[in-house]
Amino acid sequence: MFTFWSGNLALDFAGTVGHRETEPVEMIGTPDLLAAWAVAAGLLDEPPAVDAEGRDRAVRLREAVYRLGVGPLRGRGPAEADVALVNALAAGSPVVPRLVPDGAGLRVSRTGDLDAVLAAIARSAAELFGGPDAARIRQCERTVCTRLYVDTSRGGSRRWCDMRECGNREKAAAFRSRRRAPGGPVR
Repeated sequence: MFTFWSGNLALDFAGTVGHRETEPVEMIGTPDLLAAWAVAAGLLDEPPAVDAEGRDRAVRLREAVYRLGVGPLRGRGPAEADVALVNALAAGSPVVPRLVPDGAGLRVSRTGDLDAVLAAIARSAAELFGGPDAARIRQCERTVCTRLYVDTSRGGSRRWCDMRECGNREKAAAFRSRRRAPGGPVR
Protein backbone atom coordinates (compact mmCIF):
# COMPACT_ATOMS: atom_id res chain seq x y z
CA MET A 1 0.00 0.00 0.00
CA PHE A 2 2.81 2.45 0.87
CA THR A 3 5.74 3.15 -1.42
CA PHE A 4 9.22 4.27 -0.46
CA TRP A 5 10.82 5.11 -3.80
CA SER A 6 11.78 8.74 -3.39
CA GLY A 7 15.16 8.33 -1.75
CA ASN A 8 14.14 10.58 1.15
CA LEU A 9 11.83 10.06 4.13
CA ALA A 10 10.11 13.46 3.80
CA LEU A 11 9.43 12.95 0.09
CA ASP A 12 8.12 9.45 0.78
CA PHE A 13 5.71 11.05 3.25
CA ALA A 14 4.69 13.68 0.69
CA GLY A 15 3.93 10.75 -1.61
CA THR A 16 1.12 9.52 0.64
CA VAL A 17 -1.28 11.27 -1.74
CA GLY A 18 -1.36 9.71 -5.15
CA HIS A 19 -2.58 11.35 -8.35
CA ARG A 20 -2.70 14.80 -6.67
CA GLU A 21 -3.61 16.69 -9.82
CA THR A 22 -6.25 14.35 -11.24
CA GLU A 23 -8.11 12.14 -8.75
CA PRO A 24 -6.27 12.35 -5.40
CA VAL A 25 -5.83 9.06 -3.56
CA GLU A 26 -5.32 9.57 0.19
CA MET A 27 -3.13 6.83 1.69
CA ILE A 28 -3.16 8.08 5.29
CA GLY A 29 -6.85 8.94 5.44
CA THR A 30 -7.32 7.66 8.98
CA PRO A 31 -5.25 7.84 12.16
CA ASP A 32 -4.66 4.07 11.93
CA LEU A 33 -3.27 4.37 8.40
CA LEU A 34 -0.89 7.13 9.50
CA ALA A 35 0.29 4.92 12.38
CA ALA A 36 0.79 2.02 9.96
CA TRP A 37 2.83 4.28 7.64
CA ALA A 38 5.18 5.15 10.52
CA VAL A 39 5.90 1.45 11.05
CA ALA A 40 6.16 0.68 7.32
CA ALA A 41 8.64 3.57 6.95
CA GLY A 42 10.83 1.95 9.61
CA LEU A 43 10.51 4.86 12.01
CA LEU A 44 8.96 2.86 14.85
CA ASP A 45 8.57 -0.80 15.74
CA GLU A 46 5.02 -0.34 17.01
CA PRO A 47 2.28 1.95 15.68
CA PRO A 48 2.07 5.20 17.65
CA ALA A 49 -1.18 6.46 19.13
CA VAL A 50 -2.74 8.82 16.59
CA ASP A 51 -5.98 10.76 16.91
CA ALA A 52 -7.76 12.97 14.38
CA GLU A 53 -5.89 16.10 15.50
CA GLY A 54 -2.56 14.29 15.17
CA ARG A 55 -3.47 13.13 11.68
CA ASP A 56 -4.41 16.69 10.76
CA ARG A 57 -1.00 17.92 11.97
CA ALA A 58 0.68 15.23 9.90
CA VAL A 59 -1.29 16.21 6.79
CA ARG A 60 -0.28 19.87 7.28
CA LEU A 61 3.37 18.77 7.42
CA ARG A 62 2.94 16.54 4.38
CA GLU A 63 1.46 19.34 2.31
CA ALA A 64 4.17 21.79 3.42
CA VAL A 65 6.84 19.26 2.38
CA TYR A 66 5.17 18.78 -0.99
CA ARG A 67 4.98 22.53 -1.62
CA LEU A 68 8.62 22.99 -0.59
CA GLY A 69 9.63 20.21 -2.98
CA VAL A 70 7.53 21.15 -6.00
CA GLY A 71 7.86 24.94 -5.65
CA PRO A 72 11.32 25.28 -7.21
CA LEU A 73 10.28 22.95 -10.05
CA ARG A 74 7.52 25.43 -10.86
CA GLY A 75 9.59 28.55 -10.37
CA ARG A 76 8.25 29.41 -6.91
CA GLY A 77 10.16 30.16 -3.74
CA PRO A 78 9.36 28.64 -0.35
CA ALA A 79 6.40 29.95 1.65
CA GLU A 80 7.35 31.29 5.08
CA ALA A 81 4.57 29.30 6.73
CA ASP A 82 5.86 26.02 5.25
CA VAL A 83 9.42 26.73 6.38
CA ALA A 84 8.18 27.71 9.87
CA LEU A 85 6.13 24.51 10.20
CA VAL A 86 9.04 22.28 9.16
CA ASN A 87 11.39 24.11 11.54
CA ALA A 88 8.96 23.91 14.47
CA LEU A 89 8.32 20.20 14.04
CA ALA A 90 12.00 19.40 13.40
CA ALA A 91 12.76 20.69 16.91
CA GLY A 92 10.63 17.92 18.45
CA SER A 93 11.86 14.94 20.42
CA PRO A 94 13.49 12.25 18.28
CA VAL A 95 12.60 8.63 17.73
CA VAL A 96 14.65 6.72 20.31
CA PRO A 97 16.75 3.78 19.08
CA ARG A 98 17.59 1.16 21.70
CA LEU A 99 19.64 -1.99 21.55
CA VAL A 100 17.64 -5.02 22.64
CA PRO A 101 18.60 -8.70 22.82
CA ASP A 102 17.60 -10.72 19.79
CA GLY A 103 18.44 -14.38 20.16
CA ALA A 104 22.24 -14.62 20.29
CA GLY A 105 22.74 -11.00 19.18
CA LEU A 106 21.29 -7.55 19.36
CA ARG A 107 18.89 -5.52 17.25
CA VAL A 108 17.70 -1.94 17.23
CA SER A 109 14.25 -1.19 18.60
CA ARG A 110 12.76 2.20 17.71
CA THR A 111 10.27 3.82 20.06
CA GLY A 112 8.48 7.14 20.10
CA ASP A 113 5.17 8.87 19.68
CA LEU A 114 3.57 10.71 16.78
CA ASP A 115 5.50 13.88 17.64
CA ALA A 116 8.75 11.94 17.25
CA VAL A 117 7.58 10.62 13.86
CA LEU A 118 6.70 14.13 12.67
CA ALA A 119 10.03 15.43 13.99
CA ALA A 120 11.91 12.77 11.99
CA ILE A 121 10.01 13.68 8.82
CA ALA A 122 10.57 17.41 9.39
CA ARG A 123 14.30 16.90 10.04
CA SER A 124 14.54 14.89 6.84
CA ALA A 125 12.83 17.74 4.99
CA ALA A 126 15.14 20.36 6.51
CA GLU A 127 18.25 18.39 5.58
CA LEU A 128 16.97 17.81 2.05
CA PHE A 129 15.67 21.27 1.17
CA GLY A 130 18.60 23.02 2.84
CA GLY A 131 21.27 20.67 1.52
CA PRO A 132 23.02 19.79 -1.73
CA ASP A 133 20.38 17.26 -2.82
CA ALA A 134 17.72 19.98 -3.10
CA ALA A 135 18.88 20.58 -6.66
CA ARG A 136 18.27 16.90 -7.46
CA ILE A 137 14.58 16.86 -6.51
CA ARG A 138 12.40 15.86 -9.45
CA GLN A 139 8.75 15.12 -10.07
CA CYS A 140 7.78 11.91 -11.84
CA GLU A 141 7.13 12.45 -15.55
CA ARG A 142 4.31 9.92 -15.71
CA THR A 143 1.20 11.85 -16.65
CA VAL A 144 -0.89 10.93 -13.61
CA CYS A 145 1.90 10.60 -11.06
CA THR A 146 2.88 13.51 -8.84
CA ARG A 147 5.51 11.83 -6.66
CA LEU A 148 8.68 13.73 -5.87
CA TYR A 149 12.03 11.95 -5.65
CA VAL A 150 15.75 12.62 -5.34
CA ASP A 151 17.45 11.87 -8.67
CA THR A 152 20.63 10.06 -7.72
CA SER A 153 21.34 8.77 -11.22
CA ARG A 154 24.84 9.48 -12.45
CA GLY A 155 23.74 11.84 -15.22
CA GLY A 156 20.82 13.30 -13.28
CA SER A 157 18.47 12.04 -15.99
CA ARG A 158 16.02 9.84 -14.09
CA ARG A 159 12.49 10.52 -15.35
CA TRP A 160 10.23 8.42 -13.14
CA CYS A 161 9.78 7.91 -9.43
CA ASP A 162 10.12 4.16 -10.02
CA MET A 163 10.96 2.38 -13.25
CA ARG A 164 8.88 -0.69 -12.41
CA GLU A 165 5.75 1.31 -11.65
CA CYS A 166 5.69 4.52 -13.65
CA GLY A 167 8.54 4.00 -16.12
CA ASN A 168 7.20 0.73 -17.51
CA ARG A 169 3.67 2.12 -17.74
CA GLU A 170 4.83 5.23 -19.61
CA LYS A 171 6.98 3.19 -21.99
CA ALA A 172 4.11 0.76 -22.67
CA ALA A 173 1.69 3.66 -23.30
CA ALA A 174 4.16 5.28 -25.71
CA PHE A 175 4.58 1.97 -27.55
CA ARG A 176 0.80 1.50 -27.85
CA SER A 177 0.46 5.07 -29.09
CA ARG A 178 3.11 4.51 -31.77
CA ARG A 179 1.38 1.31 -32.90
CA ARG A 180 -1.94 3.12 -33.30
CA ALA A 181 -0.44 6.07 -35.15
CA PRO A 182 -0.54 6.09 -38.96
CA GLY A 183 2.79 4.87 -40.23
CA GLY A 184 3.53 3.19 -36.89
CA PRO A 185 5.01 -0.31 -36.60
CA VAL A 186 3.00 -3.16 -38.12
CA ARG A 187 1.31 -5.46 -35.61
